[in-house]
Amino acid sequence: MNTTATDVDVLRVFCAGDGRHGNALGVVRDPRHHPDEASRQALAKELGFSETVFVDDPERGHVDIYTPGLRLPFAGHPLVGAAWLLDLEVVHPPAGEVWVRGDGEFTWIEARAEWAPPRTLRRYGSAAEVDALQVPEPGEWIYAWAWQEEAAGRVRARAFPGRGDGIDEDEATGAAALLLTAQLGRALNITQGRGSQLLTAPGPDGIVELGGRVRLEGTLTR
Repeated sequence: MNTTATDVDVLRVFCAGDGRHGNALGVVRDPRHHPDEASRQALAKELGFSETVFVDDPERGHVDIYTPGLRLPFAGHPLVGAAWLLDLEVVHPPAGEVWVRGDGEFTWIEARAEWAPPRTLRRYGSAAEVDALQVPEPGEWIYAWAWQEEAAGRVRARAFPGRGDGIDEDEATGAAALLLTAQLGRALNITQGRGSQLLTAPGPDGIVELGGRVRLEGTLTR
């Protein structure tokens, strides 16, 4: 285990309008003490956030994303969070080039739904049914959703990664929001988890925009 100290910025991504909720994210802006996949995976597991992102080139936006148990080629909330923290116009996860724009209190990224890892999108008849769900047994990555107000594109959602890595429920899941937006072919206003907010909009040529609020909670040293 590498004992050299590393600073980790802790963000909340896809916060509600009052600044609450959002999905925790660790951002390692100086990953020199975690140069390889094994050491990065170990730190991500130690931190225990839904995802941790390592910034390999802050100017060009090259980033590397990990859950507590695996490396991801793409994930929504790490890219929105890292782009906001570093004030980037483009980020480069392994999946491809992701453009970024700011719009008032929201940070938006452009991505392709096919970059998202596989998810089971499971529709329910009402938001109350989604609220009442119990965490399922590990195995399948389930994104449970229902219309809150279909005419307005308002969705209630919860996400259950099913990986058995300590993240039983994901508070705000950008990749799944991309998949749902692509499936429905319309802009969405998603309330996920305890009250996180994700906005999406389908664009041309298979692009989907994903937006949300970000706030900095503080810095950890590991």
